[in-house]
Amino acid sequence: MGGTLDKAARENFPVAPGFLPAAWRHDLMAVYGFARLVDDAGDGDLADPAQTARLLGAATPSEQSDDTTFRLGLLDAIERDLDRAFEAALPGAAGEPVRHPLMQALVPMIRNHDVTPEPFRKLIEANRVDQTTTRYPTFDSLIGYCTLSADPVGRLVLALAGVATPERIALSDRICSALQVIEHLQDVAEDYARGRIYLPTEDLERFGVAEADLGRSTASGSIRELVAFEAARARTLLDQGAPLVGTVRGRLRLLLAGFTAGGYAALAAIEAAGHDVLAQQPEPDKRRLAMKAAAIFAKGR
Repeated sequence: MGGTLDKAARENFPVAPGFLPAAWRHDLMAVYGFARLVDDAGDGDLADPAQTARLLGAATPSEQSDDTTFRLGLLDAIERDLDRAFEAALPGAAGEPVRHPLMQALVPMIRNHDVTPEPFRKLIEANRVDQTTTRYPTFDSLIGYCTLSADPVGRLVLALAGVATPERIALSDRICSALQVIEHLQDVAEDYARGRIYLPTEDLERFGVAEADLGRSTASGSIRELVAFEAARARTLLDQGAPLVGTVRGRLRLLLAGFTAGGYAALAAIEAAGHDVLAQQPEPDKRRLAMKAAAIFAKGR
């Protein structure tokens, strides 16, 4: 559990910063822990996959014919444990105990807030998609994936704060999709090594980039142009969603300003690297991030 949550420190912006009340930080870390568990299960990054499988009542790696079958089985087991968590949050619940510690941490959050299983199920579904889909033909199809892999997190944050409205959800979805696209740009080399490409196929063809080119140690001019093109698309989404910050007040406003600033800071890092995302993974400058967050907080967008 600790190793999974430790990954929060490597995100573009603190997942549960210290300026938030302790109860709120606990809830956000519970959501992050769930999302990280699901992602690690889907990516094969669990510290001890066999132990996790046994804990959740799933078949272990040695009992499965291949990695994909094992990961899909593990994701199914996580969804069953999610059902247990929602059942345990009901008054007078006496069902089967929740099995995984990170899932147990969800129970008080579910009990205290108006959240539904849907966003959690979408995060699981995104990782199921990852087991069978490794290419996206168009930018629209990639955004469709983001509605599963990223948008639910923003919706959960709004729900935890008790400020979810259709208008805010629409803005949040744009921010979250933008952040996901930006993360894909930062991780082009890592994703390619895993056999996945999140750059739309039609855009690879448009810029004359072959898939094998993504395995080089440095990016060609064509790859840099392609990355700049996708970064501009992500920036547009971020710009469209940023007014969300101005619709809320107080600490939530600061939190959302930080998330949004993290996207802009990551885009700045990609640009500063000359859009060469193969030589090394562009990382946001913490000072630039803090300054951008302050500006967005003040302006409300």
